[in-house]
Amino acid sequence: MLCTTAGCSHEPQAAAAAAAPVARPLAESTAAADPEAVPHGDHNPHHGGIVFMHGDTHFEVVLDRDGRHRVFFSDARRADLPASVAASLAIVVTRADGGGPESLQARIDDTGESWVADGRPVGAGDASARISFTSAAGPYFIDTPFMPVPGAR
Repeated sequence: MLCTTAGCSHEPQAAAAAAAPVARPLAESTAAADPEAVPHGDHNPHHGGIVFMHGDTHFEVVLDRDGRHRVFFSDARRADLPASVAASLAIVVTRADGGGPESLQARIDDTGESWVADGRPVGAGDASARISFTSAAGPYFIDTPFMPVPGAR
């Protein structure tokens, strides 16, 4: 087996190569400039809630101490999806102060953009919420501490 290597170097070409900008993959440079351009690049709340994922679907849960709770759906790039991507949605609020869990059947709001569930006010004590829905991917639920964002509606 014979292996040979040949090359020549001219200083002007070597200097030009050293000064050339480094190319970055399109996804990397786009993500740095605009996280919404890359799937799953944006997990910031758009409605003042907490963002979760189920497959390629994001959903934002907005829990309100006044008892009005909302859930918004968006795609992998966080473009809004109609609430009807879920066939049903329920929220169960469990308060640490007792009184048993409060089961709320949500309904799609008048604009069709979110699910809304109206329940009893939730005091300042510890509480949790189970959000469950059924979509084309099947049934799903997640438990989360009750962490309302002040002023969220």
